[in-house]
Amino acid sequence: MSLDWVVQIVSTATNHTDSISLPHRLLQDLAHHTPVVVEGVLKGRQAPKAGSAMITGLELKLENIVPLNTLPDDLIVTEDTIFGPNQRHLQIKHDKSIRDALRFRSKAARFIRDHLADSHGFEEFETPLLFKSTPEGAREFLVPTRSPGLAYALPQSPQQYKQILMASGIPRYMQIARCFRDEDLRADRQPEFTQVDLEMAFASGEDVMRTVESTVRALWKEMLHIEDLPFPFPRLTYEQAMSRYGSDKPDIRLGSEITRIDYMLPVDLIGKIGPHADPIVDVMKVPISKDANSTRKFVASFMDSAEALPFLQNPDGQPGIFIVDSRKPLQGLQPFGFEAAEQVDEMLALDDGDLLVLQARQKLSFAGGSTLLGNLRLALHKAAVKQGLLPAPKGFAFTWITDFPLFSPTSDSDPGQGGSAGIASTHHPFTAPKSPEDVDMLLIDPLQVTADHYDLVLNGVELGGGSRRIHSAEMQAFILRDILKMSETRMKDFGHLIEVLRAGCPPHAGMALGFDRLVAVMLGRESVRDVIAFPKSGRGQDLLVKSPTMMTEEQLKTYHLRLRDSQ
Repeated sequence: MSLDWVVQIVSTATNHTDSISLPHRLLQDLAHHTPVVVEGVLKGRQAPKAGSAMITGLELKLENIVPLNTLPDDLIVTEDTIFGPNQRHLQIKHDKSIRDALRFRSKAARFIRDHLADSHGFEEFETPLLFKSTPEGAREFLVPTRSPGLAYALPQSPQQYKQILMASGIPRYMQIARCFRDEDLRADRQPEFTQVDLEMAFASGEDVMRTVESTVRALWKEMLHIEDLPFPFPRLTYEQAMSRYGSDKPDIRLGSEITRIDYMLPVDLIGKIGPHADPIVDVMKVPISKDANSTRKFVASFMDSAEALPFLQNPDGQPGIFIVDSRKPLQGLQPFGFEAAEQVDEMLALDDGDLLVLQARQKLSFAGGSTLLGNLRLALHKAAVKQGLLPAPKGFAFTWITDFPLFSPTSDSDPGQGGSAGIASTHHPFTAPKSPEDVDMLLIDPLQVTADHYDLVLNGVELGGGSRRIHSAEMQAFILRDILKMSETRMKDFGHLIEVLRAGCPPHAGMALGFDRLVAVMLGRESVRDVIAFPKSGRGQDLLVKSPTMMTEEQLKTYHLRLRDSQ
């Protein structure tokens, strides 16, 4: 029982200081936030109207109050006290918004479990946290054992186990699963995180997408009382998302779609906005203000900020900035020439004060998650909202992104799958090619193969992704050995999965929703740390319990480890 509640109960009994009983005197002497046992007699409270026998509530006749702990003198708690992450217990205790977020998270998890079970026939199965090291794409956390040289790996996801369950005769699996990835951390990433994991046997990606849409729609209705989500959710291919928004997780609420216009522009203008001989040139319009001078001030302040540095130091050339101003020749678009200026005006419906941004890029297929112009689109909108020039985007805009490339060129920052082909699976090596034509393309040009993969995006945040899986042992081995060109040693890491697929594994597909991100977006929180009880810092530390810790010499000896020199 909280002290505040006790004070409310007995406040009427402490109005007259000359008749304060011992229990009430004890109550007055207690420090705030002291846990107590309250003893007394509960009786019905009668309505104040004379002669009424109606019971309107309960009253407590206080007989005794017993403190259960003490509050240290050095712990000062006021309405203005701000607790740091090293005092997470006090953050939770004294910040109702954190407690509300954690309760919301708990209720959402319970609802998802029930909905998937009751409406879609899923059963929940736990999968091991002590797995083995397999090169799926992200760096793993290893757990050493007392057997020399042997270690477990914490799972990046339950991916392989849930595919094994599909081969084991389980028709529909789900789990709210803990996952671990040793990767660079950002506001929306944690070394350990939670995902709503599901898999369906004898199913296609379309089946999974319909199931996830149904679950999300029901969740929004239950938790946020929103029933007008679009049906079905709109879809964009990866190519469309990258070309129109410069991102594979676009926030479509912002507008400012990107359009290719190099075919319109004079050659001399193209030569001035980038170093490439024959580039693609994209344009976007950002309606900053109705006044051209206000837009100029905004552009000047943005370009002087740290946020502009990545775009000013762009190897494809700095963006070309133009401000629509009807007081100037061709509305301020003189470098476009008359014909191009007229075409752009007609295509984009220009108004005074609109900001036009040109950006050159090489004529290459899209790769990765964003383009420079796509990143600039987000940065400009964020800065304009901060300055009050544009309204903050509202609502929930869901989008499916489909038709990703099955493979991408390898990079130094991504471990990939450790093959020698110079390419890696864009998501993981168990994703199936989308069509028979894509299977044929594997031998001709793997980078042109489309994956049967799908991401669910909400307001510029990737909520989760899934795919139809490879269920043929021969195809899985072919992808690993002949396309990714894994060594025989690496192939053996997946030997268990190949053997499972050989045993008549049915076609199957699945998906995982990032539960931390899902809850954060539902609540409008900036970071997933706001909806996790005990989050890690940007350096992967729990500042409350002070983890991770240095291993002792005894621990190193137990696990047959030794520290190398730091040089």
